[in-house]
Amino acid sequence: MGGLAKGLLAIETFRADTPRQSISEVAAASGLDRATARRCLLTLAHLGYATYDGKYFTLTPRVLRLGTACLATMPMPSIIQPMLDDLSERIGESSSASILDGSEIVYVARAAQRKIMSISLMAGSRLPAHCTSMGRAMLAQLKDHDLTALIGEGPFEPRTKNTITTLEGLQAEFAKIREQGYALNDQETEIGLRSIAVPVYNSRKVVIAAINIGVSAFHYENAEVVAKFFPQLVEIQNELCGLIH
Repeated sequence: MGGLAKGLLAIETFRADTPRQSISEVAAASGLDRATARRCLLTLAHLGYATYDGKYFTLTPRVLRLGTACLATMPMPSIIQPMLDDLSERIGESSSASILDGSEIVYVARAAQRKIMSISLMAGSRLPAHCTSMGRAMLAQLKDHDLTALIGEGPFEPRTKNTITTLEGLQAEFAKIREQGYALNDQETEIGLRSIAVPVYNSRKVVIAAINIGVSAFHYENAEVVAKFFPQLVEIQNELCGLIH
């Protein structure tokens, strides 16, 4: 089982910003030694989960079977997706749903209307929780000791010049989120992107996910984002509360 664990570590190093990696890069990102990383990558290539051009490894679509199988067993995406589709069709903007996985968010549903970010997002995509509206909407609901156990005490990686990188700064932001009921992200994940998110509660009032709307910062100011899209998200938030157990 140790070999399986190491192989999964190698797979998890491939992200939207690192789709092609050398053995040395995977070893550094995973914490595996170079020989182990090489064995894992060659095994993945042999099984069809990766391609190898002699220097770089790239995951193949076959690896999606692993994530698809997981998502297929989760009722939440099938419940949320039609709501996001309808929402995005009405407002002409992209909307998403995600869950927390450690210090990252994992997209479980998405309805894309226009491309705003430089990376393509889909179910299974990951982003740091500390600098995303959905991540903050969920993190804001945690107790302080649970928060630091999950994301650490910082400093946190800046995605843009606007990113809050200190724990104190994030805690102040979380207090604001709890008071106002939404998380507003002003170009902290990527320049040009503004987004607003609300937490999703199950029938026991436990936060299990978040939903958001992302817009171009060149088309909407922060106040406009809140005025136009917060009520739309609250509508779905209330509807989901009675549907997810």
